[in-house]
Amino acid sequence: MFRFESLDIWKLAIEYGGKLYDIADCLPQKEMYGLSSQLRRAAVSISNNIAEGSGANTNKDFSCFLDISIKSTLETVNILYFAFLRKYINEAKQKELYEEAERLIRKIRAFKNTLK
Repeated sequence: MFRFESLDIWKLAIEYGGKLYDIADCLPQKEMYGLSSQLRRAAVSISNNIAEGSGANTNKDFSCFLDISIKSTLETVNILYFAFLRKYINEAKQKELYEEAERLIRKIRAFKNTLK
């Protein structure tokens, strides 16, 4: 088992990413190379950076990867807000995923603080 597989933040990131993929799949065909693609890349980046960072040689390096993971989560929030404004998703779904993103970021930051 790799270190990242036991991390709750990685498990949450995978779960959140799956929900984002479901949203990307429901976006209009005309967004396939726009919002859908960008949302998928940002969604995968969250868990990828947690996994990649877990193999870093120092906690400082791991912390940098966690910062990128947080930034990718924020990117998804922005994309979801844009999708909401375009009426691709409803307010309830946007709010639900916003709250999940907040929770994930809080947990990543809390984990990051344990590395200091």
